[in-house]
Order: sequence, then structure tokens, then C-alpha cells
Amino acid sequence: MQQPETSVPSDIVDQAVRWAVKLDFGEGNAAAQKAFGQWIDASPLHRLAWQRVQDLKDDFSRMPPALALDTLKAVSDRRGTHRIKRRQALKILALAGVSVLAAGTAHERAPWQRLLADASTATGEQRTVQLDDGSTIVLNTDTAISTSLRAERRVVTLRRGEILVATGHDSRIATARGAARPFWVETPFGGLHALGTRFVVRLEAGRARVSVLEGAVALHPANGRADDSNANVARPGTSWWLAPDGSTPAPARPFTEDGWAEGVIAGNDMRLSDLLAELSRYRSGRIVCDPRVADLRVSGAYQVGDTDRALAFLAQAQPIDIRYRTRFWVSVGPR
Repeated sequence: MQQPETSVPSDIVDQAVRWAVKLDFGEGNAAAQKAFGQWIDASPLHRLAWQRVQDLKDDFSRMPPALALDTLKAVSDRRGTHRIKRRQALKILALAGVSVLAAGTAHERAPWQRLLADASTATGEQRTVQLDDGSTIVLNTDTAISTSLRAERRVVTLRRGEILVATGHDSRIATARGAARPFWVETPFGGLHALGTRFVVRLEAGRARVSVLEGAVALHPANGRADDSNANVARPGTSWWLAPDGSTPAPARPFTEDGWAEGVIAGNDMRLSDLLAELSRYRSGRIVCDPRVADLRVSGAYQVGDTDRALAFLAQAQPIDIRYRTRFWVSVGPR
């Protein structure tokens, strides 16, 4: 007679999912491995949950990488507005593991980071998070963060996307010395020490763009020293690139760095192709710009919450034609 399957509580399933994603996606350092070993040894149910995660990954190992990535993105986008069941989360995890091994492009293409996040947004969604220390974090489209307000410092980890940070004064909880805890934003490319400030951080390919609106931010590349005396300091009105091996000034952009937090892309003398690239971040699919109209100059404020309306307005104001080949494929060319 077949024995009934042992039930695993949902909170332990969640823990197993998080451990698997951490270890599979580059967070398996010595400290993480030690903590994972302690978690596994703490309960037979932990071992059982972990084994089922591994079994699911084996089951999905034959899936074509492109299909795995597309499925992961579709279900993860759904998770932004509807909380998925634990079993679905396990399948997503399995797909994520397959995509890393087979495709090697999950970090860029598949939003697995949302499985690790404390807060996230789907494509086209924005969200404001208030921390207990009085800080405010605004998440832009397709963004994921984790937060940790520790005894010695406050940390926000930007896993994907873009955030606007307004640091609080930490009046509720302070260190034993009576001083406010340092506020850090951690990225895959290095850390940012906020020196009482308001700033935007956006992850791009191989680097992060840091734009300071108020106060100052000390930039700490991942491969550099962690003390502020050795760091470049970004001042108000400046933007910097933060890469693993260093930080350098970034050129100004034609649109305001924090306009998206007000729901708009606003600027003067913007290249049409640059504006369309920004608008495309707020919709599923692609907006393709014909090189013949890429250098047209546009000005104004364009609503990110209704990209179809923004495209229609552009078609009225510029000598361009907007063609919807599908809901997810829009071509912009000369009229």
C-alpha cells in the first residue's frame, strides 16, 4: 500500500524556496552555506522541503530554456498583483534554476529576484514602501528590493529595477552610542552610503546609475574598500556610474531623474528613441523605433501609467506612424 505523502507547512516551503534561490543565484558564500546547514539540521521537515525543491528542479531540467524563461516572467508578473500558491512558487524556482544552468541569462532576462524580495513591482507598476526608521522607498516598474533594519545599520538591497530613496532621521531606533544608524543601499555592483539624502538608483547592464537630488552619497564599488575616505561622493544635481571596479561621473539625461515617481517621463529636447525606450519599460512587449525617426526631438511630460495614450499623443505631435503589430509589439516609423 502506498504511504501518504508527508505534509510540509507552508512557512517551511517558503524557507526552502528562499534558500534554493539564494544558493543557486550567487549568494552561496561561506556564511550563507553555514546558515543553510544549520537550517537543514534543525528539522526533518526542512530536509524534506529541500528534497522536494530539488526534485522539482530535476523534473523541469528537460524544458527548453527560452520556454522556462518566458514562463518564469509571466508567472512572476502575475505575482505582482495576485499572490501565487506555494506549489506555483516551487515550479517558478525550478524554472529559474534550469534557466541559469541552460541559458546563462536569467540575471538579465528572468525576474527571479522577486522571489527573494521583501517588496516588488510588476511591469508598469509602482509602489511606495515606508520603513520603520522613517525612510521612504519608491519602487519603479519591474523592481525588487529587500530591507534589513539591523542594530548597527539600515540596509536596502536593490535586486532589480529602480528606486527613489528618501532617508529618514532614524529617530525611532538608534545605535548604542546614541547616533543614527548608517543607511546603505546595496547593489550587485557595490554599496551606496547615504549621507542624509534623497537619490535615485537604477540597475543597468553591468553597472548602476546613481542620481543625487539632495544631500550626498558615498559610492563604494564592490571590489574596492568599504571606508568613506576612499569613496567618491556624489553631490546634488550629479549622476554617477557605479561598477564593481570603480565609480565615474555619468552624463546628464534629457529627462528628470525622479519624474517617474510622479508618474511621468518629463524633459526637454529628448531624442524620440530615448523617450520610447523609457516608455517601453512600463509595458509588456517591445516598442521598436525606426532609425529614420530616432533623432526627432520631443519635449513635454508623458504619462507612464498609460503608454498607449502617450504614443497616440506623439503621433499627433510628430511626423510618425504608430503600428500595433500585436499588443506586445509596437513599431514607430515615419509617416
